[in-house]
Amino acid sequence: MTSAGINRVTASQEEVQQQLERILSSREFRLPERARKFLEFVVTETLAGRRDHLKAFTIAQAVFGRDANFDAQQDPCVRIEAGRLRRELEHYYLTAGDADRIIITIPKGGYAPVFDVISSAAPADMSPLKQSDRASSSGDDNAQISAASDTISPDQADRRLSPGRYWLLAAGAVIVLASAAALLRQVGSPSTERETTSGADNRPTIIVERFESASDGSLASDISRGMTDDIIEKLVRFNDIVVVTAMPRNKTGEASSQPLYALQGSVRLEGSRLRSTARLVRRADAAVIWASNYDADMKVQGIPQTQASLAGDIATAVARPFGVMFQTDTATIAGSTHVFSCVLSYYSYRSEMTVQAHQVAKSCLQQAVKKMPADSNIFALLSLIHLDEFRFSYQLHTKSTAATLDLAKELAEQAVRLDPKNARALQALMLANFFGNDPAGALSAGAAAYANNPNDTEVAGEYGLRLSMSGEWDRGCTLISEAVGKNAGPRGYYEVGMALCAFMRGDTQAAELWSRMSDLNYNPMHRLVLLSILGTLGKKQEAEEQLDWIRRESPALIPNIRQEVARRLVRTEDQKRFISGIEAAGLSVQ
Repeated sequence: MTSAGINRVTASQEEVQQQLERILSSREFRLPERARKFLEFVVTETLAGRRDHLKAFTIAQAVFGRDANFDAQQDPCVRIEAGRLRRELEHYYLTAGDADRIIITIPKGGYAPVFDVISSAAPADMSPLKQSDRASSSGDDNAQISAASDTISPDQADRRLSPGRYWLLAAGAVIVLASAAALLRQVGSPSTERETTSGADNRPTIIVERFESASDGSLASDISRGMTDDIIEKLVRFNDIVVVTAMPRNKTGEASSQPLYALQGSVRLEGSRLRSTARLVRRADAAVIWASNYDADMKVQGIPQTQASLAGDIATAVARPFGVMFQTDTATIAGSTHVFSCVLSYYSYRSEMTVQAHQVAKSCLQQAVKKMPADSNIFALLSLIHLDEFRFSYQLHTKSTAATLDLAKELAEQAVRLDPKNARALQALMLANFFGNDPAGALSAGAAAYANNPNDTEVAGEYGLRLSMSGEWDRGCTLISEAVGKNAGPRGYYEVGMALCAFMRGDTQAAELWSRMSDLNYNPMHRLVLLSILGTLGKKQEAEEQLDWIRRESPALIPNIRQEVARRLVRTEDQKRFISGIEAAGLSVQ
């Protein structure tokens, strides 16, 4: 017997096939059709005794429709899809599949799956179940693992898992129990019959159509396929949306509800230049709600990196927070009964930053947590709502209490437990740690969030701010600048970060320009930044105007300036520089 109760025993082909069907039918398995076909193909081939044939070339032809000219070095589609599949299998076994006996994994370094049995789990009816049926289904205690000739034995397949995977499985039960306990504390409801479906069905769905090749030749055709694959890979990292590559179908084979949007585009080669157009179409009326052109020289980075870079730009423009998908048809979606309306309420509130909008979003998310206790995004956004009560207290007229910060951190930790790869959850944990005086923990969570989705401008911008305010100004300011260059929102929010970057470099004139470009009414702290800059520049009269505004609109900030500055700037020398500017403006800081 080995760690986590996994035994070197055999599993029948029937059990493995039923486990595959269970995974594919689960709402917690959120990948598009091609990834599902990938998993089904490698499992079926392994069961048929052809695991040695599972190479990138074979999978590319069978799953991706590539021809005999496929080159895995030039086209990483199989490797990318395998990585996504591994992450999603881990997510499945930490959520809907936490009690399953048969564990299907695809170890790194190859594409052949391995099948293991958790001996501590009772043999169960392995037929596919809807998530809502799981609680009422009962296992067959008399079922036995078949010892007939159709079994998969340890000698037939390398079924060895990494030690980390064993401990991950062992921790699964603990995580589920901890999640349940945290949920009871947070939502305060005694009901044990909560809805446990994931939020996927409530998120807007976008179908990514194959980008057309506007140039003759196989190279343009290959690049168009590669661009499409890269866009999909980058879009699926945004947890606020669902990405599909084919029209969804229900169990009867009929087309189900239509995706809200379609992403279309084309690729054209002009010498060494790669030109691409992209557009987002609302399927209900075929209206083009966004379109843009992209251009790059392939000599600079090479073909794979160029197409990946353009794909990242397109994915960011389409799915970034506060971006086109969150600005279009907001009223229609927000007026529906979908939990996604709470996500829209959150982004609407962050754009407005008013007390009323904050209360509406907070109330909606609190109700959504009860309806969707397995949705990592909802927990993350609720955490950020409470964090805002701590960090934007002078704008929202709330109190920056330790209890508020503790609750925000609990919610963030729960979000990460539900989905360790969710960049928004890790962003919430980063901010909770940062304002909880744990800059090292904050930067660790921020690095993980950025690694999981570098195209999420809010993640990049907030991580850049925490790096900068922790004293790593060069690294942090680069990320903030990139976020601003990609129109990161809310509008005028990251510009104040650029002002701080210029101020700490000693370029006070640029700092003033950036500060005045920020939204000064978004948060009184923005006025405080401009006040320090003006004081450093010796602009007493203009500084007095800002000081008058703070005295009139946010008088509670004045006696707490040193405390608020210390919460945001980790290094003593940065605090002193900032406060000396305020005092030069004529305000004595207690």
